[in-house]
Amino acid sequence: MTLIIDCGSTKAEWVVLDGENIAKRFITNGFNPNFTENETIKNIIVEAKNIIDNQDVSKIVFYGTGCASEANQNKMAMIFAMIFKINDIEVYPDSLGACHALLGKNDGVACILGTGSNACFYDGEKITESIVSLGFMLGDEGSGCHIGKHLVHDYFYKVMPDGLRAKFNEKYNLDRETLLKNVYHGDAPSRYLAEFASFALENIENQYVINLVTECFEEFIMSAQRSFRHFERNAVESRPERSESIRQRRINLLLYGFVGSVAFSFKDLLLQVLENHNIKCSKIMKNPMDGLIEYHKNL
Repeated sequence: MTLIIDCGSTKAEWVVLDGENIAKRFITNGFNPNFTENETIKNIIVEAKNIIDNQDVSKIVFYGTGCASEANQNKMAMIFAMIFKINDIEVYPDSLGACHALLGKNDGVACILGTGSNACFYDGEKITESIVSLGFMLGDEGSGCHIGKHLVHDYFYKVMPDGLRAKFNEKYNLDRETLLKNVYHGDAPSRYLAEFASFALENIENQYVINLVTECFEEFIMSAQRSFRHFERNAVESRPERSESIRQRRINLLLYGFVGSVAFSFKDLLLQVLENHNIKCSKIMKNPMDGLIEYHKNL
C-alpha cells in the first residue's frame, strides 16, 4: 500500500491508498523542515504511524512545504525511513503536489495560497521554473500569513477602522509583547500569523477587509508575473531560435490553478484579481489531496 502525505506548515493530510481504494485518511499537525525542530517533526510522524496502525505501507510519497531543497528532501526521507522501516520513499516539494493535483499531466501554472505561498511552471511532468520562496518575513505574498501580518500591523498602527479594531481586540485581546514573542521566538511564526486570516474571513463584507485581501492577492500576482517574465526573457535570450515557441508557451501558461485554504476561502476576491489581470483560472481547490489521490491512481 502507498502512503501519500500532503504537508503544510499548519496541517498534514495522510492517505493510505490500497490500489484504487482508500484504506485510511486523517489529518495531523503540519510542519516545515526549515522552521520546525526535528524532534517535533518526528513526533508528528510517529503519531501518524500509530494512527495507521497495522496498515502494510510499502511506499511513501511525501509532498511538503519547505522541501524544495535537496537537503530537506534527504532529511525527510531519512526520518520516514527511520520511523517506518522502509526504503521506498519519495519526497517532493508541495509545489509539485499542487501541480499533480491541479494539472495532472497537463502544462500550466500551479499556485499555492495557504499558510504560505508559492507558484511554478509545470510542463506536465516536472516543474521547469519556480518562484523562490523567501518565507514569512520576506515573501509569502497572498498567503494567510501575509494577510495576518497586514491585519496585526494595521491593528497596532491604528490603520484598521475603529469598529473593526474593537472586534479584533475583543476576539484576540492581543498585546505587543505577546505578538513579538510568538513571531520572533515562537516555534511556528508563519502559522501563528496565518491564524489571524480567519478574522478577515469572518469580516469579509467589510470594505477594509476586502481591500486588504485584494491587495495581498495583487502582490502575489505581480510578484509571480515579474518572475515569470524574467524566466521567459532568459529562455528567449539563451535560445533565440525558440523565441516563437516561448511566446506560444507563455500563452498556454496563462492557465493558472490555485490550491490552498486561503485561495479557496477568498476565491471570489481571487477570481476578481485574476480577471483584472486577464488570467484564466482552471481550478481553485481547498487542498490537493483529492487531486493527488486521482493522480496516483492513474499512474
